[in-house]
Amino acid sequence: MTTSTVTDSLTVEPAGRTASIIPFPTRAKPAEPTPEERLARALVSLNAALAEQRVAVSAWRDVLGELKTTTAGLQDSLQRYRTNLRTLGNSVSSLHAKARSLEAWADGVTTTTD
Repeated sequence: MTTSTVTDSLTVEPAGRTASIIPFPTRAKPAEPTPEERLARALVSLNAALAEQRVAVSAWRDVLGELKTTTAGLQDSLQRYRTNLRTLGNSVSSLHAKARSLEAWADGVTTTTD
């Protein structure tokens, strides 16, 4: 059976041998940020978010402008369509009246020749 002794310098001395124990290095705790540093970091993040928001709102306004232009063009197209339909309706009514007139004339011609 072997015996070992531990000395103050962390040296273990088993029977006949010596070894030095190397302690693991300790990591220093990161320093806690000061309230001013935390506030500064929060303000930087807020400014970045606001910049992104400005870009998004600007893009949204651009799209709304395009939508307004498109709907105005659509309104103009619909107005032209209504005008064309009204003109076509008047033409059809005029043709219908002429057809009735020709029908009446044809009825008169056939009754006189019978």
